[in-house]
Formats: sequence, structure tokens, C-alpha cells
Amino acid sequence: MRRIGLYGGTFDPFHCAHLRLACALRDELKLDEVRLVPAGLPYHRDHGPHASASQRLDMVRLAIAGEPGLIADDREIRRGKNAYTVETLEELRSELTPQDELWCLIGGDSLARLASWHRWQAIFTLANLAVALRPGFDPAHLAPAISAQWQARQVSDFSKRTPSGTIRALTLAPVDVSATDIRARLAAGADVSGLVPAAVLDYIRAQQLYRNT
Repeated sequence: MRRIGLYGGTFDPFHCAHLRLACALRDELKLDEVRLVPAGLPYHRDHGPHASASQRLDMVRLAIAGEPGLIADDREIRRGKNAYTVETLEELRSELTPQDELWCLIGGDSLARLASWHRWQAIFTLANLAVALRPGFDPAHLAPAISAQWQARQVSDFSKRTPSGTIRALTLAPVDVSATDIRARLAAGADVSGLVPAAVLDYIRAQQLYRNT
């Protein structure tokens, strides 16, 4: 049995909080690998990413170089259409054995919006959910349909195989960084050292990204 994680996102740019979360997912759930999947066409955003799909994939690859078990996965970019999580999970599940566990990482804000996702209920038949919670998260604010899933599917013991549909909460210390803030800082010529992996920052400068964000 293998434990595989899926961590999707726009990654525009990929920054240190993304890397920290991927490592926490790998380590806390004892995953054999974590697939980091840049969204090709993120349908839930008001506008497209500022960096191209290939540039965002390059940044992921640079950031995770040397990190055991972290793998850049270009399947949504190759798909060339809206990046629906359920379709990515279906595709990845088809590549695994029935004994393998599949975990999907989302944030608490995404959990709150889960009922608006394409075929969201099918996600629980394909994978477990690892939810990265920020301090102050209040499940009482979840929509009734999501609150019911939250209450019924949580487990804490991961010493044995976990069937699809389980929810696990990951609580991490807050990191005051966002891709939006980093893009704004880069556009203003401000220093973002320490917020972005050094190899990614070198790439951003070489590609002259986010100068006019």
C-alpha cells in the first residue's frame, strides 16, 4: 500500500508557504509522495494567472528540487481545459492500485466553498481530504452540506489503512505570506527574499515576471 498526496494550486508564484505546506502534508500523513499540480486553467479565479502555465510549472520544479517525495505533476497543464479537482483525482486514482491511499490537500477557505466545486460529492469516493486550517477556523460557519461531511468523516488514527472519504485536519502555525502580496511586492521592486525559495526568485528575475502586476 502506498499513500499518495495531491496538492493543486495556481502557484503564481510558488512561495515558501506552499513548500512548507507540501512538506507538512508529506510528513504528518507519512505519504510516500506528494504530487504538486499547477492548475492549467483555474476556473474559480476572476482572471487568469500572471505567469504562464509552463513558468508556474518551472517554479514548482525549482522549489521542490532535493525534497524527498515531492513531485511536480503537469497533468492539468497538459489537459488544456478547466482544472476540475475531481477529474484530476479520477485520473490519478486510475493510475493507482485499489490498495493505495489518495489524499487531496485543500485549505480551510476551499473547504468552506467545497459545495460550489464541480461534482464535489464524488471527491469523497476517490480520495481522503487533508484540510490545512488557519487559527480561528470555525466549523460552525460551514454550509450545512459541508458541515455534515466535516462532522461525519474526521479521523485521527492513521496507523492503519484509511478508506476514501476520510477528512483529516492539519493545523499549522500561520505564515503571513500570499502570492498576491508577493506579486505586489515584486511589482513595486520590494525585496521578497525569505518569502520565495531562492531558486524561484532567481527564475522570476531572469524571466522578468510580475513587473507590471
